[in-house]
Amino acid sequence: MVKAVAVLGSSESVSGTVFFTQEGNGPTTVTGSVSGLRPGLHGFHVHALGDTTNGCMSTGPHFNPAGKEHGAPEDENRHAGDLGNVVAGDDGTATFSIIDNQIPLTGPNSIVGRAVVVHTDPDDLGKGGHELSKTTGNAGGRLACGIIGLQG
Repeated sequence: MVKAVAVLGSSESVSGTVFFTQEGNGPTTVTGSVSGLRPGLHGFHVHALGDTTNGCMSTGPHFNPAGKEHGAPEDENRHAGDLGNVVAGDDGTATFSIIDNQIPLTGPNSIVGRAVVVHTDPDDLGKGGHELSKTTGNAGGRLACGIIGLQG
């Protein structure tokens, strides 16, 4: 089993921890909790770069090794890093568990060393008709991010 973790930080009061586990060549399970969010949906993605020198802006675009359009986690045509939305309750906390086949922790398309980002707005999953729908899901600003690192 391979394990990884990302500790989320932000210039806002948003914080959290995201855990990744993968058994063999199976899917990766993503679990975590993020607090300090506005209640409702927030886009949740793996971004291409593990660079936070300019805060979350320097994490680059969504991780997209196959060069596809933005989509929902269940879509065939999606960025590997498109993990949909997390839902914050009335207390501003989102607790989630996601199982995904396109974000391995080993091999040429490993997400280790990349970043996970929580966005300001809901991800429209590429179906919103907005000019940004097919690239970012029109998910708005980057509220919090963390670099994905191996865990012992």
